[in-house]
Amino acid sequence: MIKPTTQTKARYKLGEILTEEGLLSQEQLNQALEIQRREGGPLGAILVRLALISEQDLLMALGKQLKIPYASYGSGLLRPATDAGLEQLVSGEFAREHVLLPISKNLNSLTIAISDPLDLITLDNLAKMTRCHINPILATRSDILKGIEEFYGADQMLKEAIDESYQLPTDESGALSIVDEELSLDRLKAKAEEAPVVRLVDLIIRQAIKERASDIHIEPWPDRIGLRYRIDGVLYEITPPARSLHAAIVSRIKILSKLDIAEKRLPQDGSFTTQMEGRHIDFRVSTIPALYGEKVTLRILDKTTLLLRLEQLGFATHDLEAFRQIIKYPYGLVLVSGPTGSGKTTTLYAALQEIKTPHKNLLTIEDPIEYRLEGINQVQVNPHIGLTFANGLRAFLRQDPDIIMVGEVRDLETAEICVRASLTGHLVLSTIHTNDAPSAVTRLVDLGVPPFLLSSTISVVMAQRLLRKLCTHCKQAYEPDRDLQTQLGLTQPAPLYKAKGCDQCSQTGYHGREGIFEMMRVTDPLRDHLARGSSTHVLREAAKQAGMVTLWQTGLQKVNEGMTSVEELLSTVVLERS
Repeated sequence: MIKPTTQTKARYKLGEILTEEGLLSQEQLNQALEIQRREGGPLGAILVRLALISEQDLLMALGKQLKIPYASYGSGLLRPATDAGLEQLVSGEFAREHVLLPISKNLNSLTIAISDPLDLITLDNLAKMTRCHINPILATRSDILKGIEEFYGADQMLKEAIDESYQLPTDESGALSIVDEELSLDRLKAKAEEAPVVRLVDLIIRQAIKERASDIHIEPWPDRIGLRYRIDGVLYEITPPARSLHAAIVSRIKILSKLDIAEKRLPQDGSFTTQMEGRHIDFRVSTIPALYGEKVTLRILDKTTLLLRLEQLGFATHDLEAFRQIIKYPYGLVLVSGPTGSGKTTTLYAALQEIKTPHKNLLTIEDPIEYRLEGINQVQVNPHIGLTFANGLRAFLRQDPDIIMVGEVRDLETAEICVRASLTGHLVLSTIHTNDAPSAVTRLVDLGVPPFLLSSTISVVMAQRLLRKLCTHCKQAYEPDRDLQTQLGLTQPAPLYKAKGCDQCSQTGYHGREGIFEMMRVTDPLRDHLARGSSTHVLREAAKQAGMVTLWQTGLQKVNEGMTSVEELLSTVVLERS
């Protein structure tokens, strides 16, 4: 009888605190107490259920009653120490199951954020498990869950799932086999849909999105699986799951992509869409038959990061103004050049977003369509039914277009139609694979486009690259030695920056990428050179005299500004000798 009396007294104290703070009227308190007498249960939970107070109000009152401090997610007090080994002391699974978050450890005292201070069993179990004195602080359930996701995140869950994959049975009585060919089709499909495989594939994908990866590579080797993420243009090895799960993982991805799981001899292409934290993310999937099994590559197209504005791409101020002026011309040919993965399509999308208007008819033909642009008619190339770039462009010219975007100029037929469309009063934007801006003109001539047509149509050719940006949290300044200054052509010694690595950048030293651009505007002197079919070298020198800033010079400016490192520039752009 003593214990219920004590609890009842504590509940009245809670009600008194809430009424004294003006958070609850006496009438409302009496209403809640009446429900408690009929149904039982904690008074605080009843008040929250009736929406008479918020969870935050309840915890602040409980904190005063029990003399336990309260913390909110926005206060910064729910940020666990990153160097105290808290994730080993309290596992992510235990934290999620009991909704608690370790904050710090000082000697034998462990500070824990909890939402239910009366859950004494959990607190006692935690004290025994950690062999620490538990120092609780109060926080709402939602704030603790946010803190858990931030601290443990999908990477800890992925690590746990990968560790578990090595403990799954692989004998005849178990579900898995080490050799792919030994699995029957029915059994393989069943394994692909089993909870461990589904969870593992989901976590691999979630972690890739969290790490800002653009691609996931899953590769079979004789005794292991290769798992790599491409982040900021560089591939990084990730701890892989057990080799015995390879066939099931591939089959799971094929099921998501609506591919044929029975076909292992031929390449296949597919796609699927997932949602994460309110964002719709598209995946393009490609499989190829390799020596030790099927290799799978997933291209991640995060719509929230793909669509950027022109001012977010990294243009120098004068180049941005010039490019904006050119894409507003009523006609002409705008070419963006660079290797695969240099951001050409992103630049064209940003340009289309800048110039689209209800008063203009915009059409694009792409392979593939990487992002759906509202208010713009987009066509997907399909060579299997005869829908090529050239055929699509011919149809476009009968659609009363104002602006046309062509995914890539690959052949003479496409190049000629682009040129003739720009001659007949259309603005045409496209990409081409060349190393720099002047080489793009030479490439078109090599394809067979007459030089005099190019001189009449090209408005600008712009080469671009993407440079990784140094992590602002850990980049280190240093004074370059004289040899490096001479090599780079630095006239004034200034501190440069290099990569170090920290938790914020996953120890890479870099976070994000930014474009560098080489813009060759076709002025009258350049038109004369184009009409004569001048060589790439002559075009480059003429463009530089007209004010073109080369890729190397643009990149070097980014190095001087501390945006990137010398090593990153040298790995991306060929050193320019003066």
